[in-house]
Amino acid sequence: MKDYTEYMVEQAQKLLAIDSPSGYTKKAAEYLCSVYREMGYEPQVTVKGGVLVKLCEGSAETGNHAADPSCGPILLMAHTDTLGAMVSGIMPEGKLKLTPLGGLNPNNTEAENCRIITRKGKIYTGTFQLINASIHVNGEYNEKKRSYDSMEVLLDELVENADDVKKLGIMTGDIVCFDPRTVVTPSGYIKSRFLDDKLSTAILLGYARYLKDENITPARTIYQHITVFEEVGHGACASIPEGVTELLSVDMGCVGEGLSCTVRQVSICSKDSHGPYHYDVVSGLIAAAEREGADYVVDVYPHYGSDADAALDAGIDARHGLIGPGVYASHGYERSHRDGVKNTFELLKAYLG
Repeated sequence: MKDYTEYMVEQAQKLLAIDSPSGYTKKAAEYLCSVYREMGYEPQVTVKGGVLVKLCEGSAETGNHAADPSCGPILLMAHTDTLGAMVSGIMPEGKLKLTPLGGLNPNNTEAENCRIITRKGKIYTGTFQLINASIHVNGEYNEKKRSYDSMEVLLDELVENADDVKKLGIMTGDIVCFDPRTVVTPSGYIKSRFLDDKLSTAILLGYARYLKDENITPARTIYQHITVFEEVGHGACASIPEGVTELLSVDMGCVGEGLSCTVRQVSICSKDSHGPYHYDVVSGLIAAAEREGADYVVDVYPHYGSDADAALDAGIDARHGLIGPGVYASHGYERSHRDGVKNTFELLKAYLG
């Protein structure tokens, strides 16, 4: 069997090159549909704009899923929507005020290049800066709290006032996308904004390709749902296929103080801000990782919510779990490694076939 790691990293790079903040994900969904179709699958776009695809009909399902939900259909979920912003106002001097889409933090977005996409499809560039951003002029530069009230976008256009900006076609409600600055190093590190969750979306594409290339039919029916509103909390609240008994989010694994995971490992989450994940699912994932020899850790995420959480909040009756490659500096300039990608892929193979 060939190594699918390179394919997954390449797919991540292609996805990261497509702007897709929450609410502006159509191009990313179209790309995903094209990739699934090239593999021989039949994806469908949900009403909300996500991508839902059936990978296989289980080879050993009995239909008595109530008696043993671990044998029932499973839905794998990742999300291709990212953090971003929206124009909330045009200032008299021709600068833009922003409101965040998802948890975009101005502390780690300062001085980042961005693209403003108008309703008519024109694209302008700019930079997100602190108001009065020169340290040689602003005596309160170090003390000034970075917030959406104290920061602004300077357009790369010859504008001097609000009317000049409006003549460009820019208006309140326009989408603002930030430069991901994607870099893959020879040593295997993957650095970029929005690895959450385009890296795991690429891993699901790798798993889908693996099933086709190797002509494998796992025991369970498997679906994938690439959601497009996860960063604002309701990505997987709907479009759960009938009969699904298990939800597995494949999202970023947390890396930081008090946690065990590194960027070269796969993280199995036992609990996040919403509460514990299903005990039997977590136990099954641990057993699968040990059988496969995948480099894994189990962690508790102190500030986190997943698509699986959103589905249960919406009333879906299913077991749920969460795994993902270790990602450092989440919601900032994120960092992972090829080994984390490979270990997550190996865990999926061991858990599902």
